[in-house]
Amino acid sequence: MTACAIEGGSAGAAATADPEAEPEPEEPGEPAEADGSGLLPASTAAGQADEENGEAGETEEAEASSTVTDARSHADAPPPPGGFTLTADGAYAARLTAAPGPPGERAWYPERWTLDGPEPYAVPLPLDQPEEPDSEVTPLADGRVLIRRRVADRQMFSLLYPTGPGTGELLLGAVGCAEMTLLPPSPDGRCVYALAAGEAHTSLWLVAGGAFGPEEVARIPGHCSGGVWLDRAGQMLALDRQEPGGGPVKAVAVDLGRQGEVTPLLQIAPGSDDRLLLADPDSGLLLLRSDAPGHDRLGWGVLGSCLPVRFPECLRLPDVAVTPFAVQPGQMLMPESCAVALRIDGAPGSWVGVWRPAGRQLHQFAAPLGWVPGAGYWSRDGVLRLPYANGATPCGVALLEAPEDVEPSAVTGRTGGGEGGGEPSAADAAPAVRKPVPLGQAPLHGAARPD
Repeated sequence: MTACAIEGGSAGAAATADPEAEPEPEEPGEPAEADGSGLLPASTAAGQADEENGEAGETEEAEASSTVTDARSHADAPPPPGGFTLTADGAYAARLTAAPGPPGERAWYPERWTLDGPEPYAVPLPLDQPEEPDSEVTPLADGRVLIRRRVADRQMFSLLYPTGPGTGELLLGAVGCAEMTLLPPSPDGRCVYALAAGEAHTSLWLVAGGAFGPEEVARIPGHCSGGVWLDRAGQMLALDRQEPGGGPVKAVAVDLGRQGEVTPLLQIAPGSDDRLLLADPDSGLLLLRSDAPGHDRLGWGVLGSCLPVRFPECLRLPDVAVTPFAVQPGQMLMPESCAVALRIDGAPGSWVGVWRPAGRQLHQFAAPLGWVPGAGYWSRDGVLRLPYANGATPCGVALLEAPEDVEPSAVTGRTGGGEGGGEPSAADAAPAVRKPVPLGQAPLHGAARPD
């Protein structure tokens, strides 16, 4: 995958343009267009979208057409400190969890989840002493779990695996720095990378999957964060970078096959912060966050497309935070058809949203009891799998089929189905809580629908 400019730029750079202002609706009830003008560098031919997938000048819904079907979620216990990390294919997951005890005396230990069988199950991986809550874990495709521990000013890395009644540990080595952050697991399933960010430069380390323990594979000028894989081979990595000395944050592509060569990825406006949140290598769909429209907004674009970045109004909800966490794979050259799962956080709690670029509607559903917000993965046929754990089910997966989008009414501009054609918004009420069904008992269709 190589990055190149669109519309008059040179290879290895992204064109820069001011974002287009959102025009006012011509008539009451008509949707207003909400497009930015950020251009995305091309990837491989497989990442390019057909021109039929979108037309320049097409408008997005100016009003959130939200389908509310369930209620707020509650967890029986606080979320683990290190989150819940899934392999790229969703076969395994890992997290830190706590043994029973008083909240101030929690004994944290790693836990591996197996999710690709007929029933999900969890395997505890405790050692002789509990882990610190700032440790990080991530699963590999072979079922082992990488753990990062901070010991004084060093970062220690080991692989954990079940062995009989106990836990085996393979020491990988250490890196001498005070702070490091694990990146999402590589799509190849065997490599794990970590960032050690400084003010002047950021070091990218291969901490698992190398021949001789942790090794520095790239040194990138500026302060980097984030981390999104752009291909299935684990060679192209997107990072959010701030240049040395400050300035706006821009997403860049790091080519690990070329000794960490860095090329611009997002340039929506000269002074805007443009961060990449998710990418789907099959369709080329990109989910991003930018303040180019004048304030922080969720947007989407297509890698290799000449169309501008769009900022849908239906993803702009009052009094809640909306964050994408999973994109439906396998939609080759059809980015606008990909279902996107979003975490919605508001005063009532956290719940799940489902949206497609072509549909321009945000459907909202209750999260399973015990869901770690932001954990989930799609099957190719559009079924969202949400791992959860609660007092009744220590390891479960709730299934949610991506809903069909309803065409807006020509009269009201709203989706049908509700009385008077309207739907409540997330600001009015969160979805009602429902008890999730364990994977073995849940049908693939309608698992999250009301009885």
